[in-house]
Amino acid sequence: MQKGFLAGFISDVIVVTSSFAFCVWLKPGVSQSYFQGYAASFVLFLLIWHVVSFFMEKYNVRKMHSWGNMLKKILLGNLFIFFIVTSMMYVFQTFYYSRFIVLGTVGIASVLEVSLGSLFFLITNARVRFENVESRSTGKSKRAVLAREEKVFRSRGKQRMKYDFELRDEYLKNEVGEEAYRFVVPYAAIDSPNTLVIATTTRFNIDAQIQHQFECILNVRRVNDFRYINKFFESVNAKLPVGGLYIDFLETKNLRKKRILQKFPTGLNYLYYALDFIIKRVFPKFPVTKKLYFLLTRGENRVLSKAEAFGRLYSCGFEVLNEKVINKFLYFIAIKVKEPLFPKNPSYGPLIALERIGKGGKTIKVYKMRTMHPFAEYLQAYVYEKVGLQEGGKFKNDFRITTLGKFMRTLWLDELPMLINLLKGDLKLFGVRPLSRQYFKLYTMELQRLRILTKPGLIPPFYVDYPKTLDEIIESELSYLRAYYKHPFQTDWNYFWKAVFNIIFKRYRSK
Repeated sequence: MQKGFLAGFISDVIVVTSSFAFCVWLKPGVSQSYFQGYAASFVLFLLIWHVVSFFMEKYNVRKMHSWGNMLKKILLGNLFIFFIVTSMMYVFQTFYYSRFIVLGTVGIASVLEVSLGSLFFLITNARVRFENVESRSTGKSKRAVLAREEKVFRSRGKQRMKYDFELRDEYLKNEVGEEAYRFVVPYAAIDSPNTLVIATTTRFNIDAQIQHQFECILNVRRVNDFRYINKFFESVNAKLPVGGLYIDFLETKNLRKKRILQKFPTGLNYLYYALDFIIKRVFPKFPVTKKLYFLLTRGENRVLSKAEAFGRLYSCGFEVLNEKVINKFLYFIAIKVKEPLFPKNPSYGPLIALERIGKGGKTIKVYKMRTMHPFAEYLQAYVYEKVGLQEGGKFKNDFRITTLGKFMRTLWLDELPMLINLLKGDLKLFGVRPLSRQYFKLYTMELQRLRILTKPGLIPPFYVDYPKTLDEIIESELSYLRAYYKHPFQTDWNYFWKAVFNIIFKRYRSK
């Protein structure tokens, strides 16, 4: 990997520099003046070229599966470089740079990269063919392959195939490592035909299994590389009975950040992390850039937070039984508890509509600015079980909240869109907080009954009594609702001004 990267890096320096020099030579005028005027800009151009090339994995020989794959990576990467450079020229109003030199350098360098890459594949394939011919001449390689195939697969009626379980055991250790193997083995019966051990990133390979159901599905490809994550989970769900296990792993956002910052020198590591975050974390969340992102990456190597990955699992009918960070990856054991929810319009953008219980027990959509990772709303039961509640009735150390989300919550910026609900008539100005069904179930039957008799409110009684525990919150809301049903207007009027006073002068905040 390091040799391949170094060779690609040095080759690109030579290719890009030669292409630039050739374009300057073709450009009418004094070449020396171009070299002097473009020196600093060319260094920046070269840096952009290599950062994008590395990011697009042009230097990763292992991922150049075919000539077509190589061609796609080179052309898409260089097109993206051209887009960045021309955008910078427009933003900084540097129109004095020659478009002929910029476009020519990118174009010629692309041709040279494709030529060198083609030569590499030609030489590599020739070597492989020679080695295969040599192996066939001795007959040993072919007999070894046939013997291994005969061990691995055995006929079992109507074309059903069965693994050689000893080889499967060895394969699993080699793929995930000894520590991860010891973690999953107590849950997965490796020697059972009802356990599917598979290495895939597409749902097709799950759906195409001849066996209708398995007791356990163990995948040794990380979730970050799935093109359609929820669809994959749904296919796994369909192949398992209730109580069936699904085992897989992923690289979380935090683990990825730690890896990147440790991998590169200080300064360059934060630059790479910023680009990685923007392209692979921000781009997939917006409709405009989402298509461009999947065109460039095909959904591979996606940045996933733990909250989003587990939230997707829960929305697809699973619950997490166990989890452990092993070899810089988060492994999880999930159990099927129900059929997938099949959310029709999952939201990834900054504005979200959350399902909450309104008047009469009906479900209403409450609008808020996103402060949590996508699909985090499906994890309320999981978080409550893991960490419980802190003072004020919120979850302790809620990992679902983003860094920006914490800032927005301190200034109530996340609740501004709830004014839409106020105008629509879903909420009133003062009243009990609109709750999710998970939170609603934590309350007493009396409070549940009283809550659904009126609309929830924009400003809750929390800011009047400032309760610390769940029991105190229940008492606070019961006190308010009992008073409200006796004197509605007067109660809301008094509570509203007390809440405003406490927020402004006593600095009451919801954590």
